[in-house]
Amino acid sequence: MTTTHETITRTHTWQPRPEPAPDLLGMTGLEILRAAHEGALPAASIMSTLGFRLTEVGEGRAVFEGDPGGHLLNPMGTVHGGFLATLLDSALGSAVMTRLPAGSTYTTVQLGVHMIRPVLSDTPTLRCEGTALHVGRTTATAEARIIGTHDGRLYAHGTTTCAVLRP
Repeated sequence: MTTTHETITRTHTWQPRPEPAPDLLGMTGLEILRAAHEGALPAASIMSTLGFRLTEVGEGRAVFEGDPGGHLLNPMGTVHGGFLATLLDSALGSAVMTRLPAGSTYTTVQLGVHMIRPVLSDTPTLRCEGTALHVGRTTATAEARIIGTHDGRLYAHGTTTCAVLRP
């Protein structure tokens, strides 16, 4: 049996992150994310790779929106759970980052993801809102939810524990 397969091409572009110069090292996490949101600093390249963007940022809060599509399908024909996990991880970590002082950073040490309903290639934009719950000297925790902008339904939710890295 012969099958003809259509070939689809997807191209994305990104700007490289700047080197950690003294002015960048002197910015708080919130200042860095605000600068990225406003376009003064490049966005994280993972966002163009997977098709999501930072839409809001504030003290202890970060919101991303992502667009599912055919480029994200798993072998079963639904959007791969890694897309949802990455969207959650980005909102969770960024919410923590907004509460970090200048020179500090974080790394995810635990990510808990709960997928509630399938995402299809034609599912409209999803919104992921992350909220920092605790940001201490060495650890931080946050929670996030992915909601459909078109239907208000919960698609996934998650939590994180981050290690806070201070200079």
